[in-house]
Amino acid sequence: MTTLQPSLLLRRALFADGLVGVATAAQLLLLADWLSNLLALPRELLIGAALVLLPLAAFLLWLSRRESLTSATVYSVLGLNALWILHSGLLLLSGWVAPNLLGYGFVIGQAIVVLVFIELEWIGLKRSQAVPGAFTQASVGA
Repeated sequence: MTTLQPSLLLRRALFADGLVGVATAAQLLLLADWLSNLLALPRELLIGAALVLLPLAAFLLWLSRRESLTSATVYSVLGLNALWILHSGLLLLSGWVAPNLLGYGFVIGQAIVVLVFIELEWIGLKRSQAVPGAFTQASVGA
Protein backbone atom coordinates (compact mmCIF):
# COMPACT_ATOMS: atom_id res chain seq x y z
CA MET A 1 0.00 0.00 0.00
CA THR A 2 1.57 3.28 -1.14
CA THR A 3 0.92 6.58 0.58
CA LEU A 4 0.49 9.43 -1.88
CA GLN A 5 0.45 13.16 -1.85
CA PRO A 6 -2.58 13.65 -4.10
CA SER A 7 -2.09 15.77 -7.19
CA LEU A 8 -4.17 18.90 -7.61
CA LEU A 9 -6.10 17.10 -10.36
CA LEU A 10 -6.92 14.18 -8.07
CA ARG A 11 -8.08 16.51 -5.30
CA ARG A 12 -10.26 18.49 -7.67
CA ALA A 13 -11.67 15.39 -9.33
CA LEU A 14 -12.58 13.87 -5.96
CA PHE A 15 -14.12 17.17 -4.85
CA ALA A 16 -16.13 17.55 -8.08
CA ASP A 17 -17.23 13.90 -7.91
CA GLY A 18 -18.41 14.42 -4.34
CA LEU A 19 -20.12 17.72 -5.14
CA VAL A 20 -21.96 16.26 -8.12
CA GLY A 21 -22.91 13.29 -5.93
CA VAL A 22 -24.40 15.55 -3.25
CA ALA A 23 -26.28 17.58 -5.86
CA THR A 24 -27.59 14.47 -7.58
CA ALA A 25 -28.65 12.84 -4.32
CA ALA A 26 -30.43 16.03 -3.21
CA GLN A 27 -32.19 16.25 -6.55
CA LEU A 28 -33.28 12.62 -6.37
CA LEU A 29 -34.56 12.99 -2.82
CA LEU A 30 -36.29 16.35 -3.20
CA LEU A 31 -37.79 15.70 -6.64
CA ALA A 32 -38.37 11.94 -6.42
CA ASP A 33 -42.06 12.03 -7.32
CA TRP A 34 -41.62 14.45 -10.20
CA LEU A 35 -38.55 12.65 -11.57
CA SER A 36 -40.27 9.30 -11.25
CA ASN A 37 -43.11 10.52 -13.44
CA LEU A 38 -40.81 12.35 -15.85
CA LEU A 39 -38.37 9.46 -16.33
CA ALA A 40 -40.72 6.50 -15.81
CA LEU A 41 -38.39 5.16 -13.12
CA PRO A 42 -39.65 3.85 -9.78
CA ARG A 43 -39.64 6.43 -6.99
CA GLU A 44 -38.12 3.85 -4.63
CA LEU A 45 -35.22 3.31 -7.04
CA LEU A 46 -34.49 7.04 -7.16
CA ILE A 47 -34.64 7.38 -3.38
CA GLY A 48 -32.51 4.25 -2.91
CA ALA A 49 -29.90 5.58 -5.33
CA ALA A 50 -29.82 8.87 -3.44
CA LEU A 51 -29.37 7.13 -0.10
CA VAL A 52 -26.44 5.13 -1.50
CA LEU A 53 -24.97 8.21 -3.12
CA LEU A 54 -25.01 10.52 -0.08
CA PRO A 55 -22.43 8.69 2.08
CA LEU A 56 -20.23 8.05 -0.96
CA ALA A 57 -20.35 11.73 -1.89
CA ALA A 58 -19.52 12.76 1.68
CA PHE A 59 -16.58 10.34 1.65
CA LEU A 60 -15.31 11.80 -1.64
CA LEU A 61 -15.54 15.34 -0.29
CA TRP A 62 -13.62 14.27 2.82
CA LEU A 63 -10.96 12.53 0.71
CA SER A 64 -10.50 15.63 -1.42
CA ARG A 65 -9.35 17.53 1.69
CA ARG A 66 -6.79 14.95 2.85
CA GLU A 67 -3.08 15.80 2.75
CA SER A 68 -2.23 12.20 1.89
CA LEU A 69 -4.11 9.18 0.57
CA THR A 70 -3.26 5.57 0.04
CA SER A 71 -3.31 4.28 -3.49
CA ALA A 72 -5.70 1.55 -2.27
CA THR A 73 -8.20 4.22 -1.22
CA VAL A 74 -8.12 5.82 -4.66
CA TYR A 75 -8.44 2.42 -6.36
CA SER A 76 -11.47 1.76 -4.13
CA VAL A 77 -13.06 5.00 -5.34
CA LEU A 78 -12.37 3.99 -8.94
CA GLY A 79 -13.91 0.58 -8.26
CA LEU A 80 -17.02 2.02 -6.63
CA ASN A 81 -17.50 4.37 -9.56
CA ALA A 82 -17.07 1.46 -11.98
CA LEU A 83 -19.69 -0.51 -10.03
CA TRP A 84 -22.10 2.44 -10.34
CA ILE A 85 -21.67 2.36 -14.12
CA LEU A 86 -22.05 -1.43 -14.23
CA HIS A 87 -25.23 -1.31 -12.14
CA SER A 88 -26.62 1.47 -14.31
CA GLY A 89 -26.12 -0.68 -17.40
CA LEU A 90 -27.56 -3.76 -15.72
CA LEU A 91 -30.57 -1.75 -14.60
CA LEU A 92 -31.37 -0.81 -18.20
CA LEU A 93 -30.61 -4.23 -19.67
CA SER A 94 -32.27 -6.35 -16.99
CA GLY A 95 -35.87 -5.43 -17.65
CA TRP A 96 -36.37 -4.59 -13.95
CA VAL A 97 -37.48 -1.12 -14.97
CA ALA A 98 -39.14 0.28 -18.07
CA PRO A 99 -37.96 3.88 -18.34
CA ASN A 100 -39.07 6.15 -21.13
CA LEU A 101 -36.58 7.81 -23.49
CA LEU A 102 -35.80 10.53 -20.93
CA GLY A 103 -35.26 7.83 -18.29
CA TYR A 104 -32.79 6.01 -20.53
CA GLY A 105 -31.04 9.31 -21.21
CA PHE A 106 -30.87 10.11 -17.49
CA VAL A 107 -29.38 6.75 -16.50
CA ILE A 108 -26.92 6.71 -19.42
CA GLY A 109 -26.02 10.38 -18.91
CA GLN A 110 -25.17 9.97 -15.24
CA ALA A 111 -23.13 6.84 -16.07
CA ILE A 112 -21.14 8.87 -18.61
CA VAL A 113 -20.50 11.57 -16.00
CA VAL A 114 -19.22 8.90 -13.59
CA LEU A 115 -16.99 7.52 -16.36
CA VAL A 116 -15.49 11.00 -16.82
CA PHE A 117 -14.77 11.13 -13.08
CA ILE A 118 -13.06 7.74 -13.29
CA GLU A 119 -10.83 9.05 -16.05
CA LEU A 120 -9.99 12.28 -14.20
CA GLU A 121 -9.30 10.44 -10.94
CA TRP A 122 -7.14 7.88 -12.75
CA ILE A 123 -5.04 10.61 -14.40
CA GLY A 124 -4.89 12.45 -11.07
CA LEU A 125 -3.71 9.26 -9.34
CA LYS A 126 -0.95 8.83 -11.91
CA ARG A 127 0.16 12.44 -11.34
CA SER A 128 0.28 11.99 -7.56
CA GLN A 129 3.60 11.64 -5.79
CA ALA A 130 4.53 8.88 -3.38
CA VAL A 131 5.28 10.21 0.10
CA PRO A 132 8.96 9.51 0.85
CA GLY A 133 9.54 7.40 3.93
CA ALA A 134 5.85 6.54 4.30
CA PHE A 135 4.90 3.05 5.40
CA THR A 136 4.41 0.78 2.40
CA GLN A 137 3.71 -2.91 1.95
CA ALA A 138 7.17 -3.34 0.39
CA SER A 139 8.90 -1.91 3.47
CA VAL A 140 7.34 -4.60 5.67
CA GLY A 141 9.38 -7.37 4.06
CA ALA A 142 12.67 -5.44 4.16
